[in-house]
Amino acid sequence: MRNEIINLLKKENKLSEEALNEIKDLEINDFSNTIKELGKQKTDYIKESEISKDLNTNFMGKDIYIYKEVSSTNTVAKFLSQHDVKNGAVVISEKQTDAKGRSGKAWASPLGGVWLSVILHPEVDHSKLPMITLAAGVAVAKALEKIGVENPEIKWPNDIMINGKKVCGILTEAVAKFNTIENIILGIGIDANLEVTDFPEELQEGTTTLKEYFGKEIDENLLIKILLEELEEISHLFNENEYERILKEWRKRSYTIGKIVEVRKPFNAYYDAYVIGIGKEGALVVEKIDGTLEKVISGECIIKN
Repeated sequence: MRNEIINLLKKENKLSEEALNEIKDLEINDFSNTIKELGKQKTDYIKESEISKDLNTNFMGKDIYIYKEVSSTNTVAKFLSQHDVKNGAVVISEKQTDAKGRSGKAWASPLGGVWLSVILHPEVDHSKLPMITLAAGVAVAKALEKIGVENPEIKWPNDIMINGKKVCGILTEAVAKFNTIENIILGIGIDANLEVTDFPEELQEGTTTLKEYFGKEIDENLLIKILLEELEEISHLFNENEYERILKEWRKRSYTIGKIVEVRKPFNAYYDAYVIGIGKEGALVVEKIDGTLEKVISGECIIKN
């Protein structure tokens, strides 16, 4: 994280070459106000004024930092989460140069997408992290429905699909100290006003964009505003321990339940299974070929034709 923050300062001409030679003697935390100030500068098409206009939330998105380009909004959000930002603060970038998805996979983030991270201060333990990801998936799907997408589906655990192709990914990360979660960073990337050809060739077949779906560009600022409202609404259910209501909304939009999948667990353990449903803790419930049931808490599920 330290190097990425330094690179951001350097790119924005906030750190000279001479200062780089002395940076080892400085605390990177000394630059927190500068990083915040950079998030308030003029940007090209993502506008705080447009997002905040008529934003109907109590805490979500009341503090917004928007950048033209960062390596990763999650990285900047992690840094800011340690420097007195409000619960529900949002970090947005018009472009990311080194974003990551689950398991450290590269996440393509060219100009035209919605790339944001939300900083949350929930009082939860690690066992609830999967539920936060599922809740975020519901919020994204409902936001897409409100702008006119028919039947967006959620692929366990963190992808949003349109017509069988990925349009959004979610990455939930915890900032912990002494095994205590201090902050949650909720990263969301939506392929909005992009052409599929904007992505690396190996990703194009399974990817779609909102521009492709609608046949025209959408209003990214409006989408972000609606998304923040949906995130706050689902956060109320989460904070009130209404997990079954969240799971009910998730199941209604599931792309995974009822399909044959290849389960890829950590340490290269692969097997085929039929997806029966999702458990109350957010784990996927599958039936293996030998008839035994298993809960999949972490890993990846590849839908098989």
